[in-house]
This record gives sequence, C-alpha cells and structure tokens, in this order.
Amino acid sequence: MFLMSWLFVFRSTSRPHFIYHNLLPNSKLFSTPDDSKFHSKIPNVESSFGNRAILGDKEDVEDESETNNSNDGRKCSNENDDFLLKVFMYDLPSEFHFGLLNWKPSGNSVWPNVRTTIPGYPGGLNLQHSIEFWLTLDILASEIPNAPKAKTVIRVQNSSEADIIFVPFFSSLSYNRNSKPTPQEKKTRNMILQEKLVKYLTSQEEWKRSKGKDHLIIAHHPNSMLDARMKLWPATFILSDFGRYPSSIANVEKDVIAPYKHLIPSYVNDNSNFDSRTTLLYFQGAIYRKDGGLVRQELYYSLKNEKDVHFSFGSIQKDGIKKATEGMRSSKFCLNIAGDTPSSNRLFDAIASHCVPVIISDQIELPFEDVLDYSEFCIFVRTIDAIEENYLLNLIRSIGKEEWTKMWNKLKEVEHFFEFNFPSKEGDAVQMIWQAVSHKVPALKLKLNRFRRYSRSPPSIEKEISIPLPKNFW
Repeated sequence: MFLMSWLFVFRSTSRPHFIYHNLLPNSKLFSTPDDSKFHSKIPNVESSFGNRAILGDKEDVEDESETNNSNDGRKCSNENDDFLLKVFMYDLPSEFHFGLLNWKPSGNSVWPNVRTTIPGYPGGLNLQHSIEFWLTLDILASEIPNAPKAKTVIRVQNSSEADIIFVPFFSSLSYNRNSKPTPQEKKTRNMILQEKLVKYLTSQEEWKRSKGKDHLIIAHHPNSMLDARMKLWPATFILSDFGRYPSSIANVEKDVIAPYKHLIPSYVNDNSNFDSRTTLLYFQGAIYRKDGGLVRQELYYSLKNEKDVHFSFGSIQKDGIKKATEGMRSSKFCLNIAGDTPSSNRLFDAIASHCVPVIISDQIELPFEDVLDYSEFCIFVRTIDAIEENYLLNLIRSIGKEEWTKMWNKLKEVEHFFEFNFPSKEGDAVQMIWQAVSHKVPALKLKLNRFRRYSRSPPSIEKEISIPLPKNFW
C-alpha cells in the first residue's frame, strides 16, 4: 500500500495540467484532433481576456497516443468530445447563407450535403472576407461520422449543451452583393436581411436567455452588419479589425480578429533568396485613401523615384493579381500601409509570398498574436517615423542578408496559420479561429453566470432604491 501510494503521487504530480484541466467545469473548449498533436493549456487569468488563441505542446500527447487510440488508429468519439468546442448553429433559412451563392435547398434541409456538394464562392475581392463560408462548412462537416479531418468544433442540437451559439449569416457576401439599391427598392437587400436577422435572433429563446452574450456573429468586411451591429453588439464578433467600430460595440476583450484569405497564391517550392529577390521594397494598391491611409500618399511621393522600390497604383482588375504575385515574389520587403481601415489583405498576400511585411499601421490588430510573435517575421514602423525623410529606406537597407533570411524562413514556418481549407487541417486558419473563439468562452461564461444571479427576480420589483442621508450630511 505504501508503494502504491507513492506511485499514485508520482503519476499525479508528473501531469499537473491534466488534473487541473479535468477539474474545470465545462472544460471542453480546446482541441485534440484525431490525428493531431495539439493539446490545450489552461489559460492564466490574464490570457482569459482579449483576442487569444491556444496552441498546445506536442510532447503532452505523444506518449499517450497509443493507449487512447482505438483499434482503427483513431480516438473514440466520446474522448474527443471532451476537447471540442461545442457549437449550436441556428437553422436559418438559406437566404442568409448558401442561398446568397445561388444554392437552392432540397427537401426540408436548409443546408447543402457537404459530403457531395460544396457551393462555389465568388472570387476576386469577395474571397478575402469569406471567413463565414469556411467556418459554416467546418461546423457542417463536424456532423459527418468518421470523417478524416482534424476537429476543433462539433455541432450540437441542444443549445443548453453549447459553448457558443453560431449565427450563420454570410454578412460580408451580403454586403458585397446586395448593398446597392435598385430603382424600385427603398431599402437594399442587405439592409432587409439584417432587419430580418435582428427580428429572428431577438425572438429566440437562446438570445433571450443570455441577451446574445453567448452568440457568435461574423462581420469580417468592415462595412458588413452596419445596420444590425448596434442591436446585436452583446454577441462576439469575428472581425478583420476595429477600424469602423466604437469601442463600446467591438473591442479586443470581447471579439476575435481573423485573418483575410489571401488572394495571391501560396508560394510553393520557394527557392528564392536574398540576392534573387531584386526589388528591395514593394507596394501596389490604392494610393489615395482617407483617414489613416493618408500616409500612403506621403510615402508614394518620397519613394516613387527610388530605383530598387516598386510603389505604384494597382487593383485586381485585368491581370492585377498576376502582376502582384510576380512583384511580391521578387521582392525582399512588402509594404502593408493603413488604408481606409487599419488592416488589409496585403499583409496576408505578403506572408503567402514570403515577402517580409513592413507594417505601417498604428491601430492594426493582428490575428492569433498571443501565439505568433509577428516581430519575428514582420517589420513594424510607426507612422510618424515612416513619413520622416529617409527614415524608412535607411531602416530597410540596414537589414542584412542573414537577418532577412531568418525572417524569410520564419514566414514559411507560419504561413499555414493563414490558410483556409475544407476539410480544415490541423493548425490552419479555420482551426486557429475556433481556438481563438474557445479562448473567449471562460470569460464569457463568467459574465453569463453573473448576469443570471437575479434571473428569478421579476422585473416589476427592479426599481430605484433611495437611501436617506443623515441630517447635515453635506
């Protein structure tokens, strides 16, 4: 008995985080995919707030993989459920999601059968804000039994079991396709859909139960949800940045920043090097912008005549993407300058091209920054410094071959975090967004539990309490 007691103590203390994890209520928030080596770490107090995602340690699961695997080499589903983000998704009519892609439902289902049919998503600039499409597909795919995929999310049919309530509205696509009124319309189709969504959500028991605090809404395009956001703001938003939001509506404590989907193809088999990339600094895009984007004009006039700098107007029209692809792949550094909003797709195009990003955007928010140290593969320059004469060029030219090569190699290591796939893959953008959402859940549940303290008290007794003050108080 003495030996067995010490053996128990030894095994317990060798894995303290496993014990702590199992003692937590509803600790089913982090992924251990079927074939992956992810494992969750319990967040500390500070990291429970803000835009946080979680990457686990490989070593924690390798030595247990054999004992936890079933005969077919996969962990049993009940064990997996303990590490999945459980999501309840509304069965909204197809006009809110895949119907915007001209897909028509058959029978009673409002969803496509993702085993056989994946509706096509429009290309061009539409694609950069397609996060809503990929996350919805991933939820639907979680219902396919024995599907060969790395899972971080599973759909549940009972909302009381869910960690988060997902609203499947393709808001960015709705804005891109339906924000211009026809001569016969007083309201745009986009405005009508937002009004219908607000009416639908606020009538649901799930919304009434939490006042929307446990709901997840994607509004990645800066102009999407312009009409509804003021009414749905208690929900968690998935955004590209906070550029067009007041802090009372969206902030880093409550919401999640997601990457754009890059438009430039990934640079597969990149054999370039410091010497073969002959352009020092590259920028192609809209030059004349407003607000924070005014710095683009300043830099254009100061850099346009430099021989080893490419700074010109460009768009995706005609062969714009092809030219940008060639330009970024042949450049050492790529400028990412604030435009009408702090962020742009250009950063993620640069990462996909292994062109070291130079970020000039003081208010930018970056996805997965608790996991990724962007200073290892990006150069950050304050706006006030960037517009100082010769400051930017002197800084860039001071970075030698060895330092640049180190950042170039790091870009190739981290690029998979910004890839959107279906089915989702271990550590891709879809998985990382879900993990960022899961890291919001503990703080969210704390707020909900506090909110429910007086849920049994009828509203009629909630009235102002007047406390009499003693005479001569003032």
